[in-house]
Amino acid sequence: MRTRTRIAVVGVGNEFRRDDGVGWKVVARLRERSGNRPLPPGTEFAICDGDPGRLIGLWEGAALAVVVDAAHAHPASPGRVHRLELDAERLDRPTTTSSHGLGLGEAVELARVLGQLPTRLVVYAVEGAESSLGTGLSPAVAAAVEPLIASVEDEIVRFLAATAREEQ
Repeated sequence: MRTRTRIAVVGVGNEFRRDDGVGWKVVARLRERSGNRPLPPGTEFAICDGDPGRLIGLWEGAALAVVVDAAHAHPASPGRVHRLELDAERLDRPTTTSSHGLGLGEAVELARVLGQLPTRLVVYAVEGAESSLGTGLSPAVAAAVEPLIASVEDEIVRFLAATAREEQ
C-alpha cells in the first residue's frame, strides 16, 4: 500500500503583529529557497491566520503537515523553538499557547473528531517577544528563522525517508 505523499507547510499568524508573522516569514523564505534546494513534488506552501477551519482545509489529505506559528510562553524565551508532534492520535503539548484566540489546539481537536488530521502533524512554535501592531520580527525571533527553515526542510526529508523504508 502506498502512503499519501502530499506535504503541506503552513505558516500561521499575522505579519502585521510583529513576531506573530514568523510563520508567514518562514513560508515565504521556503518558497524562495525551493528553487535552490527543491523540496519533493507534492510539497505545498500556505499561510493562514489561524482559523481552525482554514487550517484543517490546508492540511486535509496530507501525509505530512508542518505548521509554523508564534507562541506565548511563561516565562518567555524569545526565539526559542518548540517542536510538537502528533502521530497516531498522540499530541505532545508544551507549556505555550497560540497567539490567536482560537487556534491550533482547537483545529487539531476538531480535525481529530472529523477524521481530517494529516497522517503526521509537526508543529514548530516560536516564542515571540513582540506582538504589537507593526511589521518586522524582533531580533531574537528573526535569528530563529534560518535555523527553523533548515529544520522544516530536514523534517520533510526525514519523513520521506521513513515513508520509503515503510513501503519496502
